[in-house]
Amino acid sequence: MIGFDLTQEQRVLQERARKFSKEVILPVAAKHDREGTFPLDVMEKAHQEGFFTPLVPKKYGGQGLGVVDNCIISEELSAGCMGMYVSIFVSTLALYPIIKFGTEEQRERFLRPFCSKFSIASYCLSEVTVGSDPASMRTTAILDGDHYLLNGTKMWITNGGYADFYLVFATTNPEKKHKGIISFIVPSNSEGIRHGEPIDKMGQRASNTTTVIFKNVRVPRENLLAGEGEGFKKAMAALDITRPMIAVGSVGIARTALELATQYAKKRIQFGVPIAQHQAVQFMLADMAKDIEAARLLVWKAAWLADRGIRNSKEAAMAKAFAADVAMQVTSNAVQIYGGMGYTKWHPVEKLMRDAKVIQIYEGTAQIMRLVIARQLLQETERTLFKM
Repeated sequence: MIGFDLTQEQRVLQERARKFSKEVILPVAAKHDREGTFPLDVMEKAHQEGFFTPLVPKKYGGQGLGVVDNCIISEELSAGCMGMYVSIFVSTLALYPIIKFGTEEQRERFLRPFCSKFSIASYCLSEVTVGSDPASMRTTAILDGDHYLLNGTKMWITNGGYADFYLVFATTNPEKKHKGIISFIVPSNSEGIRHGEPIDKMGQRASNTTTVIFKNVRVPRENLLAGEGEGFKKAMAALDITRPMIAVGSVGIARTALELATQYAKKRIQFGVPIAQHQAVQFMLADMAKDIEAARLLVWKAAWLADRGIRNSKEAAMAKAFAADVAMQVTSNAVQIYGGMGYTKWHPVEKLMRDAKVIQIYEGTAQIMRLVIARQLLQETERTLFKM
């Protein structure tokens, strides 16, 4: 039986996140966007609310929620500020491989302390010339007795300047491509780690983004996740779970843009009447509303599959690609409805448009998402033909 009603527990989660977004995030969003500063106090309050640890099992001190539950929370937080939400979300991205692949000892050593006190985590996969092609990474991890020697530079690292630990992906041999990739947990206070200054970004400026440099960092072998040659699989598995969470961030941004555009269209007078009475504007609002609804449903399906342990690579990619495009189109249309005012810093819609653009780039570009979808479709077709 299919249903779309939220449970009572989910409504409580939604209301709690919405209240936090309106009372804690939104009042300072414009300031941190303007100054490009990291809202550490907001992060600490979000951690206290459990928004940093939604997927961590309760036995380690987390919320023990499902992916759908987390997406409900995420839409509300991102509706307040996508930059702040991304900094909250990235801890989940870094923690999930530990939840999924870590040993019991690793979970006790890293998850429990993270949940018990304010902590921030970071996910180190991308490099200066490595984004869509992680198999070509140049950060190396060479086994030296009971430790790995880690050397390399990671780029575009969210929370890079504030993380308590990094989930780092490196290669034992660049010639092995994805088969040489391993992943491990690296405390940020390890000797040989430094990070660059915050990157001056166009949007999501409240999110701290830096380079992270590793120079002869000694990482204990017991910090290795699962085993050698499994790092690439773990990276991809994490993205299948977290892409719906980024996609629903697009829904949150777009929803806010639609709400603001609708309100403004009722007040802005042109040709003697509010522009909301002009059919051209009504059609824009209608398209914005239907696309947001469709994006949310794609997210919920991808998250629903994840909660049931069903592979969702195609559905997660569909949700990410479609929702990111929707966010870009809806925020652009919101600026259009505001007219010249929308192109100024006097109104918040220009921030939403800037924040939306990078969602088409990170966590898998719009083009890579389409490639993932196409490959899955072709594989499914081959299996179907083989059965005929």
